[in-house]
Amino acid sequence: MSITIKEVTTKKELNAFLNLPYRLYKGHKYYVPPLKFDEKATLDKNKNPAFEFCEAAYWLAYKNNKVVGRIAGIINNAYIDKWQNKYARFGWIDFEEDEAIATALLQQVETWAKSKGMTAVHGPLGFTDLDHEGLLIEGYDQLSTMATLFSYPYYKKFIENNGYQKDTDWVEYKIKIPKQLPEGLIKIASIVERRYNLHVIKAKKPKEILPYAKPIFDLINNAYAHLYGVTELTAKQIDYYTKAYFGFMKTDFVSLVVDKDNNLVAFGITMPSLSHALQKCNGSLLPFGFIHLLTALSKPKVADFLMVAVRKDLQGKGVNAIFIREIGKAYIQRGIEFAETNIELEDNTKVQTIWKHFDATQHKRRRCYIKHL
Repeated sequence: MSITIKEVTTKKELNAFLNLPYRLYKGHKYYVPPLKFDEKATLDKNKNPAFEFCEAAYWLAYKNNKVVGRIAGIINNAYIDKWQNKYARFGWIDFEEDEAIATALLQQVETWAKSKGMTAVHGPLGFTDLDHEGLLIEGYDQLSTMATLFSYPYYKKFIENNGYQKDTDWVEYKIKIPKQLPEGLIKIASIVERRYNLHVIKAKKPKEILPYAKPIFDLINNAYAHLYGVTELTAKQIDYYTKAYFGFMKTDFVSLVVDKDNNLVAFGITMPSLSHALQKCNGSLLPFGFIHLLTALSKPKVADFLMVAVRKDLQGKGVNAIFIREIGKAYIQRGIEFAETNIELEDNTKVQTIWKHFDATQHKRRRCYIKHL
């Protein structure tokens, strides 16, 4: 039976686009569904400020009048201007185990990209570096996190069969939290604090972190600028992410490091893992989904690293030991057993030096593919 590809143009079709992965992975042990309202807002050009410099189209694949696949095509003009690569992106890719479906979806994005003057397609990527990115290629027996997406092993095979090759990989580590912090880490943190006259902000409520929201995102723009595919966040994006997420931070899972003038120089933002809670919610906070999230936040055994950054002039000087020490103390006090690092580029040795003080296992790998047109 032939595959039909149709662009998403109606609310009903968008809902079908959003709902497909919940059916494909229903009951899967390692799949963690995202929250539907969050996904919908990200795809909405009237809500997501990335549409100031991005354009996108979404398609559904049908077989026997049934939705069997989906894909998004994205052109990030800020990326093109910065990196001088006329590349389109594909993202939000899901499909049943039929290579013809994957081929039809990818060919649709390629045709669209060519019509826009693009010279290559790469992905899976989102609108920005803060969206889900990378296809799972190792770690199919590991639970996903709220910051990553699961995919079946056949995705890799079918995408590669369509001529896509590795462009870059991200790796993830599982960190075993010790009963007490390593002496070496504590010593390095103390030395660096004295040497550079740094100290830690002790916030007790989320509102005490809020004044540092813009400096946090400014530091992200500074520290992440050279990383794969990254474009600097705009003022509207910073405001959007601040309003969306900063009110939910657990202060003991966040560490802010400032200099003598109270300027932010480094931070670590983590939170209790919501993976099992999101599985129970199955994408919705109502009617009772929010209860699962609140329980996960109050009684965590696993933590997720979301973002860490050190100002460029202080990178490689041990500053990361300071916020790892502070977060580590909170983990031990709260009874955290493991932490998930989430994705980091495989060649980002600066961030990987953080984990050398701990029992760390590289347990997942994700890939960004590219195909030149």
